[in-house]
Amino acid sequence: MWKTFYIKPNEIGILYHRSDFKKVLQPGTYTYFGRHWQVKTYDLNQPEAKIENLELLLRNHSSELQEYFLIVRTSFNQAALVRLGQNWVTIQPNQLRAFWRGFIEVECHIFNLDESLELPAQFVQQLRGIALNGVRKFQISESDIGLLYVQNNFVRSLSPGEYAFWTVDRDVVVRTLSRIIPNPDFPLEEVLIEQHPDFVAAYCEIVQVLNHQVAIVRYQGKVISILAPGSRKLFWQGVEVQVIDISTDAKLPPRLVAELVSNTPQVLSLSHNFLHIREVPAQQIGLLYINQEFQTLLQPGIHAWWIFGRSWQTETIDLRLQTLEVSGQDILSKDKVPLRLNLTAGFRILDPLKAKNSLSDVPGFLYKELQFALRGAVGEQTLDALLENKGAIDTSIAQYIREKTAEYGIEFDSVGVKDIILPGEIKDILSKVVEAEKSAQANVVRRREETAATRSMLNTAKVMEDNPVALRLKELEVLERIAEKIDRIQVNGSLDNILTDLIRMNKP
Repeated sequence: MWKTFYIKPNEIGILYHRSDFKKVLQPGTYTYFGRHWQVKTYDLNQPEAKIENLELLLRNHSSELQEYFLIVRTSFNQAALVRLGQNWVTIQPNQLRAFWRGFIEVECHIFNLDESLELPAQFVQQLRGIALNGVRKFQISESDIGLLYVQNNFVRSLSPGEYAFWTVDRDVVVRTLSRIIPNPDFPLEEVLIEQHPDFVAAYCEIVQVLNHQVAIVRYQGKVISILAPGSRKLFWQGVEVQVIDISTDAKLPPRLVAELVSNTPQVLSLSHNFLHIREVPAQQIGLLYINQEFQTLLQPGIHAWWIFGRSWQTETIDLRLQTLEVSGQDILSKDKVPLRLNLTAGFRILDPLKAKNSLSDVPGFLYKELQFALRGAVGEQTLDALLENKGAIDTSIAQYIREKTAEYGIEFDSVGVKDIILPGEIKDILSKVVEAEKSAQANVVRRREETAATRSMLNTAKVMEDNPVALRLKELEVLERIAEKIDRIQVNGSLDNILTDLIRMNKP
């Protein structure tokens, strides 16, 4: 009834008799008498001793087992790090674990989680590159700062470096903020300000403005933020703060206009929600209204005001000469002839305030009054009078519109009818009338010329009657004209006889 047991060199055994622990067996051969002996062997390459009834064994044989086991026991608020050669394992709270001694170097470190969740720096370095259950590691770069939150509650700040924290039954988060950006988005700013003044005093500057103030925050001379009245915000230390009282004067001085409005698109985008901006072009004038009340005239340039606590309205009015067209006006003349007229007028605004306060729609008002003036001037005259003197229409309209607009600060420089368009049938009639007039004028001219010619001939005859030499010269002139039309002339007798016979032939 002998029993022999062999324990391999990489094993260790536990000897039991009738399930009762007797001893731990090192590698070797063992022989025992009786059939109730048994040995359970364990591979020492697996450093953890996964023994059944470990709690019971430790209770009855603790002193004997301490030589062979590293016992790790954690309470509800503890966690442990166990090094097994080059490896590490974590042990959660409320656990009992055992590890074999001797074959692989083992060591254990117990941590009280109520005191701190952070692992000391020497462990962080040893755990570098090793993923462990229940441990979370963080890296803070030299340009950042870390904010440690446990269960969404801020604990403290973290300087650049490596960190590791126990996350057993806890949510551990590290939020990194860049120290290069002077106005990062601090998480829960109000909580940091109210509940953690030490952190704020060490790293931050609080910018708080009253209800009648705004603040411009600059970093290295550049605008990085604008704070509305009654607000506050955290910045890293090193910023410059300019507080401006806007209770009496909300207009920005030229220096601030150049900095906030005429600067880079980034700065303009930053200030856009805080300013009412109006650019008044050259040759124009601006009108400023605050809370629906007129305040002042604005000269050409860029103007800006803080918008808080007031309603702003600005409008620009062109002071240059402007043109207004009144086209396609169908009007009956005094003799009931339908006409279509086109009118153009040039005007300028002399008193912008009077024009704006008196008229809601300046172009609309002028257009309507020019219509009335044109209808009145055309309706009082016949077609013939209109065609003979179009300037009278211009004079009548100009006089009417200048009287109407003088009280509104508007001056008309010129008024003129460009076109008078007649219906088709009226055009035909006028064409016939003109044709008849021109024909009659042609007949008068022709008769006048004939009378003048006859009178001239009579005067010539009287001269020749009293002067034979003149008569002979006239005869030669007539003979010359006849000769021009004859190719060949045959003369019989003397030239004197021919002229005498010719004259005699012409006598009655």
